[in-house]
Amino acid sequence: MQVNKLRNSCYAAAVGVLLSAGVAPAFAQSDSQAWVSDELSTYVRSGPTDGYRIVGTLNAGEQVEVLERSGDYTRVRGDGGDAVWVLSSELQQTPSAREQLPVLQTQVDQLTQELDGINNTWEQRVSSMTETLEVREQRIVDLEARNRELDNEAEQSRQQVRALQARLDTQEEDLLMRYFMYGGGVAGAGLLVGLIVPHLPRRRKKRDRWF
Repeated sequence: MQVNKLRNSCYAAAVGVLLSAGVAPAFAQSDSQAWVSDELSTYVRSGPTDGYRIVGTLNAGEQVEVLERSGDYTRVRGDGGDAVWVLSSELQQTPSAREQLPVLQTQVDQLTQELDGINNTWEQRVSSMTETLEVREQRIVDLEARNRELDNEAEQSRQQVRALQARLDTQEEDLLMRYFMYGGGVAGAGLLVGLIVPHLPRRRKKRDRWF
């Protein structure tokens, strides 16, 4: 929608510029060229005053060759090849609307084609950027999901480590208790033996007799 609005705005602006410029560069102008004003028709006379008789008309927008000027009249040669006099006020130095229109239409068509090309290029770039953005957004979503999975796995691993550490501490305490009990038992047994042995009756050794 915005692209179409932009394109329409460009069309309007381009046409305005062309109309305001009058497409002057498209026509080679000189003092020897003029165009009949855009009236329906223009009367021409045989001489440079109103007293001369009307000998015909020139078509609106017709291009004529300027031959000379005298007072309010200009002597011109039209498409028919005859030299006639016409009021200078009914001539203009810029191409008539009839001749401007095809040139304007051609330029508008060219501009339309250029704008269509720009529009297509812009749409392709926007489409490519949209696809790239969607891919990046999907990657971000995947990475966030994977990050959550890793966080859960890390938390489970920490819990397992804590459980194993607790079991290890318990086993160490049990082992120390066993060592203590074993050492105490050995010490007690040794003490008991030390107390009992001195009170045991001793046997006398028999003397060997010699015969």
